[in-house]
Amino acid sequence: MQPRPPLEAIPATILAAADYLSRAADHLPSATLAWLEGGSGAELTLRANRDAFAGERIIPRLLVDMTRGHTRLSVLGQTLEHPVLLAPLGHMSLLHPAGEIGVAQAAAATDSGMITSTLASCPLEQIADATTAPRWFQLYFQRHRKQTLELLRRAERAGFNAIVVTLDAPLQPPSRRAQLAAFQAPTAPALASLSAVQEQQQVFLEPGQSRLLQGMMSEAPTWADLQWLLEETSLPVLIKGVMHPDDAVALKAAGVAGIVVSNHGGRALDSAPATLQMLPAVRRAVGDDYPVLLDGGIHSGSDVFKALARGADAVLIGRLQASALAVAGALGVAHMLQLLREELELCMALAGTPTLADIRPDCLYGEYRC
Repeated sequence: MQPRPPLEAIPATILAAADYLSRAADHLPSATLAWLEGGSGAELTLRANRDAFAGERIIPRLLVDMTRGHTRLSVLGQTLEHPVLLAPLGHMSLLHPAGEIGVAQAAAATDSGMITSTLASCPLEQIADATTAPRWFQLYFQRHRKQTLELLRRAERAGFNAIVVTLDAPLQPPSRRAQLAAFQAPTAPALASLSAVQEQQQVFLEPGQSRLLQGMMSEAPTWADLQWLLEETSLPVLIKGVMHPDDAVALKAAGVAGIVVSNHGGRALDSAPATLQMLPAVRRAVGDDYPVLLDGGIHSGSDVFKALARGADAVLIGRLQASALAVAGALGVAHMLQLLREELELCMALAGTPTLADIRPDCLYGEYRC
């Protein structure tokens, strides 16, 4: 069956943010859908992210005055109207002709923070111009520092408010689901954020050396690269892909402004634990006042609530964002964000938490389990 074009109006049957996930299949080619929905390996981590949220329970509270309630917060000195940011996703023109521009328009309409990917299919300058909400740029280290610096300077000139460096995928494990569907990702020269063709440099291996360890990983960033980057910009730098408390402590000591607890949405190391499982340990390690965000498995406002209760300041949404874009473009993303925020507010009202600061671990049943 041929995929249908994106909708120009929101169907009355979409009643929850998660409804967009099941509707994306109607609007995408099968290979693109496999790429969007798949994870690495046997998809153990992909499933673990969802299972972790499903295992948490929120405790209702009584007689709490909610009339002064709100969802505002401050991260990196920037005011956010709610704790849901649009995660960095590449190749979004595969999902809708508007690509990241449509996502930016939705961010502007809903006062939502947006993180633009290095692998964006639209020029990062145009994406920045399409929203007045907080906008951050996600940076992958390039083969040479000169190329990395070019991307950094473009983001600074375009008016991005922070840099989010992804470090958990120096190697991108293949998605079996995408491979079986014969999905082909756009090549680097076709990506709008990469203004020049990336140089191809062959790595010559000695007999007995590994194609992965001495080959591909020879180009992976190091602590020296991160320190160089921190010295090159006055913007706050966050690190995405943190899962171990020791890494979180070391990054904080190095001068990183904040971290994103992430397992790359189940697209990196398969068998990694769920992000929600590691979040409390990371939060304890860095203390209460250090910015900690989380992504991986957020499908509803109750998921957002659970992440905040376990220690996150805010969350990132990826596949949910992509599915809404595929279904109805910018309108779909804006509608999904509105639903997600209202679902969060409903949880807050019934759990007796007027503000985000009131959402604590003791809001969850696990804190009382004997």
